[in-house]
Amino acid sequence: MQNGAALREAEAAAADLAAQLEMNSISRGALHGIYLRTRRSYNINATRNAAARLDRLSELPDNILLHILERADTLDALRTCTLSKRLMRLPAMFSRFDIDVGSLTRHHDTTSHGFNTADVVRYNNTLAGVTEKILHERSPEIHTIHKLRVTCYLRPDECLPITRAFASTMATHKVERAEFVPIVEKPFSECTDGDLLCYAKRFNICLGDCPAAFAGLTYLWLSNMRFDGQLDIPNILSTCKRLKHLRLSHCDAGIGSVLMVEHDQLVELIVDQGVFAAVHLYSVPKLQHLTFTCWWYRVPLTFGYAPQLSKLSLGKRGRTKTKNLQLSQLLANVPSIRDLHLDFVSEKVLTHSYYSTMLIRVM
Repeated sequence: MQNGAALREAEAAAADLAAQLEMNSISRGALHGIYLRTRRSYNINATRNAAARLDRLSELPDNILLHILERADTLDALRTCTLSKRLMRLPAMFSRFDIDVGSLTRHHDTTSHGFNTADVVRYNNTLAGVTEKILHERSPEIHTIHKLRVTCYLRPDECLPITRAFASTMATHKVERAEFVPIVEKPFSECTDGDLLCYAKRFNICLGDCPAAFAGLTYLWLSNMRFDGQLDIPNILSTCKRLKHLRLSHCDAGIGSVLMVEHDQLVELIVDQGVFAAVHLYSVPKLQHLTFTCWWYRVPLTFGYAPQLSKLSLGKRGRTKTKNLQLSQLLANVPSIRDLHLDFVSEKVLTHSYYSTMLIRVM
């Protein structure tokens, strides 16, 4: 409506000047110049009014703005906060952080510039600097952090500032969910055995450099690692005392190794696409969900103490030499299972009436 009034005012002024042209012989050139200035003034006012209408973000209260920004990638949220002085003070009030190096690398022009070790180091250093700054400047009045997740390249020199910032934050704040996802430079399809051993060694260095950070983690996802010894993964579990969710993708301790799991707080375990021969649940009193794909032994799982295990997912690409898996025998010691998911990649599933009856009793 304001724009319509301004337009009518400009047109009325032009009509008055046209009348003066008839009476006082004002030149048409002068009239045209006056009209253009009037029209320009109208356009400027209309633009300002439109901008004022579109800037709904500044009208929102802080709690709504925080609710929106905290659900975006943290680096994207920080970019948004540079738009105004009011928004600049909000990052110190965040209670959820999802700091992902992918937010930086997705803008990298790989076609023109490639992607090498120098790029990895540069992006990791940038991420480390942002993580340190945002966590150290966080308002001490907001004690609880609901989620703190960092995804970065697994390089000990650049990871150390990040893990130290993790440890410092967890020492001064209550962190409900602390998640760490180290990624490596190569996909599994391009990794050699040497690469897998190298990545596992890097992680062990990070673990040893700042064990306090890992002691507070609740979620850890490791990928493309071959640990040089059966005790490396048990050592990780003993260090990560608060760990509730562990995922191992393309990880093992050597071909044919057995994963021994003992942890008081672990709720979910996912082991996918590794070359573990089997998983032995020695003592996992709070474990509820287990996913295991691709195993070597005839019996992929052995159960010790797992009283709360209720959801089990098994998957494997069956081959001609693959021996039969007797589920009734496998599940005999875990009567708590209520949700069973099987994925054998279109292979035939044979059901004998005797074993079916036993399986029904078990389930």
